[in-house]
Amino acid sequence: MANIKSQIKRNRQNEKRRIRNRHFAGGARTYVKKARLAISDGGVEEARAAVQQAISALDKAAEKGIIHKNNAARRKSRLMKHLAKLDQQAAA
Repeated sequence: MANIKSQIKRNRQNEKRRIRNRHFAGGARTYVKKARLAISDGGVEEARAAVQQAISALDKAAEKGIIHKNNAARRKSRLMKHLAKLDQQAAA
C-alpha cells in the first residue's frame, strides 16, 4: 500500500483508467468473436455487418490507445481475409 500522497492519487487514477479501458477492449473482443461466428455460420450479409461492427470497435480501442494501432490493423486484416474467403465461396 502506498504511503505517498501522489502515489495514492496515481493508484486511484490507474484504477479508473483500467476500468474504462476494459470496456473498450472487452467490447472489441466481443465484436471480433461475433464476427468470427457469423463468418463460420456462412451468412454473407450477417458476416459483413458483424465485421463492420468489429472493425469499428477495434478502431475505437486503437484510437484511445487501449490497443496498439498495429494490433488493431492486424486483427482487422485477418477478419477481412476470412470475409473475402466467404465471399469467394458464396460467389462460386
